[in-house]
Amino acid sequence: MKDFISGHYISQGYYKSFQPNPINRKWSIDDMEIIQLLSKADRVLGRLDMYSNYIPNIDLFISMHVLKEATQSSKIEGTQTNMEEALLNREDVALDKRDDWEEVQNYIKAMEHSIESLSTLPFSSRLIREAHGVLLQGVRGERKQPGKFRNSQNWIGGATINDAVFIPPVHTSIPELMGDIEKFLNNDEIFFPELLKIALVHYQFETIHPFLDGNGRVGRLLIPLYLVNRGILKKPILYISDFMENHRKLYYDNLMNVREKNDINQWFKFFLVGIIETAQKGITTLDNILQLQKQNDLIIQGLGSRAANAQKIITYLYQNPIIKPEKVKEIIGKSMPYSYKMIEELERVGIIKEITGAQRGRIYAFDSYLTLFR
Repeated sequence: MKDFISGHYISQGYYKSFQPNPINRKWSIDDMEIIQLLSKADRVLGRLDMYSNYIPNIDLFISMHVLKEATQSSKIEGTQTNMEEALLNREDVALDKRDDWEEVQNYIKAMEHSIESLSTLPFSSRLIREAHGVLLQGVRGERKQPGKFRNSQNWIGGATINDAVFIPPVHTSIPELMGDIEKFLNNDEIFFPELLKIALVHYQFETIHPFLDGNGRVGRLLIPLYLVNRGILKKPILYISDFMENHRKLYYDNLMNVREKNDINQWFKFFLVGIIETAQKGITTLDNILQLQKQNDLIIQGLGSRAANAQKIITYLYQNPIIKPEKVKEIIGKSMPYSYKMIEELERVGIIKEITGAQRGRIYAFDSYLTLFR
């Protein structure tokens, strides 16, 4: 888009803040590479959406996609929790890792809350603020106005505002700028491809940086929410944070190039490549899940009288692939000794493995399943 002007810098005395231009207006695309990437992205997303229809109990697997997104999106912001740790109960997490663990859990809650809210709320500033409120509840950012737009200046990079990499707009302009995003998201009178619309909104949101903390996580959360809200995906099964984490420098560079060089086309290309690669990986993951299910069904059939209880355990493991003996007892409703025998049997056939190396308080992982999401 040759006529795109991202905004301008405004002097605030000893620093300059960036004031983005509104985006709720007509747009035209003049780059054939973008059109080609857009066509490919639409095709791959269509395949992913169709493929999800063939996965039995797809909601079981969505929880794992959300968990992976939570760990990757939080990792971009410096939170160090892997998937295995994120699946543990709070009391099983090391004390020095609990803050990170809680941030990942809040991301999962924010995603689930937002998906549920879409049934009663439009895609709006209110929805975004509610997601932010859940994200920061009871964690390190709880003093940074959870669920409220900031009322002071923030900055990105640098120890102080004087050496900041980027300074977002002044807080007094946030209601108007976020209102513009809301109008653009829900404006059906202006034709603009949905994937480019959410790409532009993600850029604009990150540029406004409307919260004191959690902007990156909320900004990435908006992408799957929008795809579900517009009916592009029936289920929230596409999460781009893994791509952005793997190309973190390019991600930040492309955002800055829009602000400083008005290069929105390169941002669109980066975003669409991310959608394509993420959707293709999603299709591969879903296919591997189907293959794993078939393989495990054959294994379980060979367990004879214990097959029914093994099936109950593995159904639970598809949703939460970390399990303790006490949970096994609860699932199958048998004695503790019998539950240990079931665990030994599932270990023997390679479905689960012990991951703590402890004599007491042992924890077991559905490792072959976890590997599909790593």
